[in-house]
Amino acid sequence: MEIKQIYTGCLSQGSYYIKCNGEAAVVDPLREVQQYIDLAEKDGVKIKYVFETHFHADFVSGHVTLAEKTGAEIIYGPTAKTDFDSTIAQDGQRFKVGELEIEVLHTPGHTMESSCFLLYDKKGNQHSLFSGDTVFLGDVGRPDLAQKAADISQEQLAGILFDSIREKIMPLEDHVVIYPGHGAGSACGKNMSQETVGSIQHERATNYALRSDMTREEFVREVLEGLMPPLDYFGFNIQMNKAGYTSIEELIQHGNNMLTPDEFENAANTTKAVILDVRHQNEFVQGFVPRSIFIGLQGGFAPWVGTLLVDVKTPILLVVNEGQEEEAVIRLSRVGFDNVIGVLDGGILSWSQAGKEVDTIETTSAKELELTLKSNPNTAVYDVRKSGEFNAKHIQEAKHTALGFLNDHLQEYPREGGFYIHCEGGYRSVIANSILKAHGIHNGIDVLGGYAAISQTEIPMNENVCPSTLKK
Repeated sequence: MEIKQIYTGCLSQGSYYIKCNGEAAVVDPLREVQQYIDLAEKDGVKIKYVFETHFHADFVSGHVTLAEKTGAEIIYGPTAKTDFDSTIAQDGQRFKVGELEIEVLHTPGHTMESSCFLLYDKKGNQHSLFSGDTVFLGDVGRPDLAQKAADISQEQLAGILFDSIREKIMPLEDHVVIYPGHGAGSACGKNMSQETVGSIQHERATNYALRSDMTREEFVREVLEGLMPPLDYFGFNIQMNKAGYTSIEELIQHGNNMLTPDEFENAANTTKAVILDVRHQNEFVQGFVPRSIFIGLQGGFAPWVGTLLVDVKTPILLVVNEGQEEEAVIRLSRVGFDNVIGVLDGGILSWSQAGKEVDTIETTSAKELELTLKSNPNTAVYDVRKSGEFNAKHIQEAKHTALGFLNDHLQEYPREGGFYIHCEGGYRSVIANSILKAHGIHNGIDVLGGYAAISQTEIPMNENVCPSTLKK
């Protein structure tokens, strides 16, 4: 028996490959499925099942493509309804993979079809739990994503989740290994551990939502407290996971439409396309196509695309470094942004060599910001980190508009006079500055190195501000 976790940091998502005696199963595969096929070919095994823990909201799964390419059977838990061939299992139903058995544990609450998969070893002992979004390490799945589809309130879903965890998860044996669907950074929970593999025993002892003395009312209150609003693209991803989607190969072929600078400019002017620049932020600030939105591949690319671009059907024009074209298309497709209509051939260099206008972002060092604030303490500084980061410590008098909600606060930024903008390390502030520029606000100055560099200066700070005084 072998269990391999395939963890994708950009999505904070774990998929799993299980093999035993010539057979294999995959749990919650990514949309690009060749990696699972390659593993099976290398091991000389047949992929027999694709287990889906639920209809994912934050990414598009590869279940349909993997089944088509391998002949595997797609397995969902009770109440799931799909537009493609699948097996809707009963609670407690078991499936054999070599000498192993995998039992379906229906655990509604995150969504109504949500299920965990309990693996038994060849001796029939409980071995591991593929918990999907029902139980994370340090948290449980948010119960507000399925309320519209299920015509049920988030409070009712939270109560159902309470029952699922008490009836199906907590009775499992201490040694059972937990393989969760997500880790820290995912929008599907709020208190997830940085670890990606745990145990039932550890979660009973440390997970706030698995306290043995917890009442249903306490669970509902604590699970719902502090949840950020669901992202707009979640509903579309759920529908794609239910109905099916275009293959990665077709998307790559369609997205590999190389455009000359003139063609690129014409496409930008005649469509409602977003120009998305995915290079490193240090390259972007030095020169970019005007009105481009920067979201670099090296950061939390896919979630930020889903958060900030909003409409998955929006046409996208890409600016990439040579060799990044396919990676950008694949990573966009993970969150359902399939409409790449062209790539700037030759990148920003060809654009500038063609005599096209190039925009830049003014930058400054943390030390220079310190000198500016000493001479003019009223200088405007905007912090685009998350509320928790800002809340822990921030520049005195800094204004807070978290990047994820920037589009709701554009009117608060001045259009005259310079202002400074920073995040933790420099990635998010450049995203923010690019959005501001795309909306005609060109006077932002980016602080290089972000708060990490600022914290090494003597700029006055505030700590432990009450969260209720902050914007999201």
